Amino acid sequence: QVQLVESGGGLVQPGGSLRLSCAASGSIFRVGFMGWYRQAPGKQRELVARISSDSDTDYAESVKGRFTISRNNAENMVDLQMNSLKFDDTAVYYCNADITPRFASRREYWGQGTQVTVSS
Repeated sequence: QVQLVESGGGLVQPGGSLRLSCAASGSIFRVGFMGWYRQAPGKQRELVARISSDSDTDYAESVKGRFTISRNNAENMVDLQMNSLKFDDTAVYYCNADITPRFASRREYWGQGTQVTVSS
């Protein structure tokens, strides 16, 4: 029943901005870390940004100063504001969350992925 629902993504020009959103829903007891990963063609999936339940953050070096991750604990949501986008940001972006359901064991959940394409 627990799932991550993503929104956002799309085609954007270099230097432009996009905002990705993800909400955890279902019978949830607790949501720990939430984050965004991305995978470009021919490359391994990498962590883009992560935020703890206390709003401590980690960013990939390649996105520091350009991306901002935030969360709303009341809504079990996490956002990724992406500014100054570059060609190398093109990838499928995946929402990730460490969730303890009310009626199941704790584990990581993944969204379905959303395509971000940076192109002129």
